[in-house]
Order: sequence, then structure tokens, then C-alpha cells
Amino acid sequence: MDQNPAFHRLSMLVGNEASAALSRTKVTVFGLGGVGSWCAEALVRSGIGNITLVDFDTIDVTNINRQIEALVTTVGQLKTEALSARLREINPDCNVTVISRYFSCKDGGLEKAARDFNITNSDYVIDAIDSIESKLDLIECAAHCNVPLFSSMGMARRLDPCRLQTADIWKTAGCPLARAVREGLRKRRLSGNFTAVYSDENILTQNISIQKDESDGTDTAPVRKAINGSAVTVTAAAGLILASLVLRDVCAKYGHGGSCG
Repeated sequence: MDQNPAFHRLSMLVGNEASAALSRTKVTVFGLGGVGSWCAEALVRSGIGNITLVDFDTIDVTNINRQIEALVTTVGQLKTEALSARLREINPDCNVTVISRYFSCKDGGLEKAARDFNITNSDYVIDAIDSIESKLDLIECAAHCNVPLFSSMGMARRLDPCRLQTADIWKTAGCPLARAVREGLRKRRLSGNFTAVYSDENILTQNISIQKDESDGTDTAPVRKAINGSAVTVTAAAGLILASLVLRDVCAKYGHGGSCG
């Protein structure tokens, strides 16, 4: 089979069979903010041939400092639409699906959410969701469908990307969001394993706490949310690590990739 010349350098690294496998791989990315947007781009630049983008929000001018789809010219657009247009410019052969909805399992349960959000049709799920309840719903839904999930923990209020690490969720330390996720999993009586990307950097203090209306008009969307400061050097690095976990896991089947976690 002819290889896409755009991915020739990657094929040189991992081999033609692994490169072809990447083109067949299906990934769903939940959350297209400072972490998820960079993860999605890295996946497509790594030859992933099928990607689903899930986010209900529109681009705000305050997203420009860290979200790859956020430009002066895209402010006001749906994040899913702006990023999908960018990804198709990178690889027109990539099958890009957009789901511009807030993710939750409250309406219809796990089975319905798995169908509605393409989880059952995915080889991998990327969790870059901020909301703790939606994050827990996604973790539970992916486990229910037996789909591998890689999850981002808290990246706000940090400046040092060198403090990013990967570990099983139960072995993470120094991250308040990871601790909250573990507590939530225990409450739901979930004990499964998945790899988390997290930082053990001490959270930086900040002077201002802003509230932002994030309602999308549904009963399940969050009404208000605290906004924390964040830096692209950390959020993008986390997104690239998440993409690397997928890349390495696929390539490991062909003698490349190493351990994911």
C-alpha cells in the first residue's frame, strides 16, 4: 500500500506496518481546550486516520494563549468546527467527526452515551475534560465499553512542563484533580486502571478568580465554572504526551513504542 508522503518521516521511524495501523486507528478526543486541542493535532500529524472531536463550547478571546484552534479569526466559532477545519488542512484523508455537545451519562446512561459519543466505535478515548462529573462519567463509560482511555489531570496554575508525568491513576501523587478523580471512582465503586498524565508541581497562587457562564442551554451543561490561569507550555505538553501514549501503544504491536505509563 502506498504511504501518504506527509507521514514519510514517521514511517521511517516506526515502519510501514505501524504507519498503516495508525491510519486505521480511531480516536475520540473529549475536550478541545489547552490540552485536548494539541492532542488532537498531534494525533492527526502522527497519521491517525479517524478522529472524533467532542466539545460543546465556542472559542473565546481568552483561549488564544493556549488552544491551538483559537485565533483572532476564529473567536466565536465552535471549537469542534474550527479545529476540524484545521485538521482537514493537515490531512484531507483523515476522517474527522465533530460532536458539538456537552458529554454526560445522566441522560440515558452508559449505553446511550457510548453510542451517541462514538465511544463504542473507538480504539482509544482521550479524556481532556475539566468537569469532574463528566470526567468520571467518561472514565466509567470507556471502562464499560472496554476501550482504552488516557486521561489528563489538572494542568492549570502551573508553569513547569518538566514536572509532567504519566502513571496509573491509582499511583498519581501531588495533583488535587487526580485525588478528586480517585475519590470519585471509589464512590462509584470503580477500581479499573488507566494511564493519567499529571503534574506534581506545586499549584501557583493567583490573585483573581473569575466566573464564566458555560451553559449550552441543556440541563446537563455546567452553569458556572471557576476559571484558573494556565500556560500553553504546560497544557500543550500534556496534550502531546496524551497523543504519544496512543502513538506508542499502536506502534508497540510492531516492535516500537515502549511502555505507556
